[in-house]
Order: sequence, then C-alpha cells, then structure tokens
Amino acid sequence: MRLVMRMDSRVLGLLLAVILLAAATGAQARHWGGDVEVEVIGDGGQTFATYPLERRSRGYVYRAYLEARNQTPYRIRVHNRGSGRVGLVMAVDGRNIISGEKSQLARGESMYILDGWESATYEGWRTSKEHVNEFYFTRWKDSYAEAFGDRSARGVIAVAVYRERAPDLQSLRKDAPAAAERSAQAPASPGVQDEVAKNQPGTGFGEEIHSPARVVAFEAQRAPALKYFIKYEWRDTLCRKGVIDCEPHERNRFWDEDEDRLGFAPYPPGK
Repeated sequence: MRLVMRMDSRVLGLLLAVILLAAATGAQARHWGGDVEVEVIGDGGQTFATYPLERRSRGYVYRAYLEARNQTPYRIRVHNRGSGRVGLVMAVDGRNIISGEKSQLARGESMYILDGWESATYEGWRTSKEHVNEFYFTRWKDSYAEAFGDRSARGVIAVAVYRERAPDLQSLRKDAPAAAERSAQAPASPGVQDEVAKNQPGTGFGEEIHSPARVVAFEAQRAPALKYFIKYEWRDTLCRKGVIDCEPHERNRFWDEDEDRLGFAPYPPGK
C-alpha cells in the first residue's frame, strides 16, 4: 500500500508517496462503482455491515452508512481494479490519516498510493515512517478529532481517489524526503462537551502498530476521479433513522392502524 506526503508549492505539484511495506491483501472488496473499491473491515478481516444510499450515490460520489461497534478496531481496505496507479487522500472524522491535519480531500494533502490491480489495508493514524496507531470505534469524547477540537466531520470515513499525472522528475528537490516528515502538532483544547456529541461514535487513537514505509514520487491530477463517504453510527441510531429494520412489525392489539376496517363483536363460542 502507498501514501503521499504533502509538499510545498515550489515542488510544482509533485507529491511524495510513501509505499507501506506491509503485505497487500488480495481479498475482493465491496463493489460500489468505478475501478477503485472501498470497504471497512475488522482486524480479523470481517466486513462491517454497510447500507449504501442509492439516491445520493450518483456520478463519482458514493455514500453509505456503516454500523459501528464500540471499542472495536477497524481498517480501511481499498482495491484498485484499474491498471494505473492512484492516489488516495483518506480522512477519518475530518482528519487526514497520515498528517493528522484537518482535511479537505485536496490533491495537495498527504495521500496513499496504490499500484494497478493492487489491494491494501490501512490500519490507523500514521505517526512516523515506521508506525501507525490503529483505528477503533469509540465514544466521540475519546476520539482523535475531538482532541483537536474538530467536530466538522464527525463519524465519517472519507476517501478521495486521484489518477496519476506523468511526474516532472526534474522538479523534485533533493531534500524532499526530509521535508515530507510528519510535523508534530499540539492538540487543541477540546472545549465544552455537549451531551449529543458525547454519545456519538468517533475514531480513537489506538495501539501502535509497526508499519514501515518508503518514499516514491507521484503527481496527482487536479480533481479526484472518485469520492467515498462512509458515515458510521451506533446500531440504535441506524434503527432510529430507519436505515435498518431492527424489529419486526407487530400489530398492536389495542391500536388498529387500519382505520377503514370495521369490526363488530363476535358471538361467544358455541352460540
């Protein structure tokens, strides 16, 4: 799997890509359209239940709900079914999973890179070229984004897919690898917690995982070819919103909703 680090404007749009050296997964991803597919899986490889929004998933944008499970680790798995390399700007709760910065899913952000016909699994927040801290579902007050006071994209896993342009290798600076190192950020004050936010799901900053990487060159096209938005919620919220039918409908014996049906008292048995 691959990742791109943000560079300054003097690099003329040429980005650096970090190729994660972990083994890529070959399992088939959930197909939502296009030649790049995205799914959310558990650390054991099981797929979380998702509910696509067909009416809002049109063109190059795909949306779906996902059922989150409290305190459960998860990964984002992506499969590139095309022949060319692609760049993936990935954000969880509005924060870029590589840099940790607030994301707009823009081409100038840090991104992962996938070769043609390659699958990869992204396990967590990248803290160095050697390690990530795993994603896990938790209450919002314990989420990574809330530590920075950022509630702008609560409970959303977002992936923007960029095609590759032919890079101008002459414009790559010699000190580019050093400039691509992740800068430290001091967390902002979380501020006053509201009751609604406390009960919503978020993604935590979990256990450290060894995940070595190296740097390669990659230049993204100006606009993304595909965007995926996965809104994760607790099961009771999905039930309340009617996304999933959690209880079978049973007729209320004291409240007949069929107003047009007339009923009369029956004769007693044997009469």
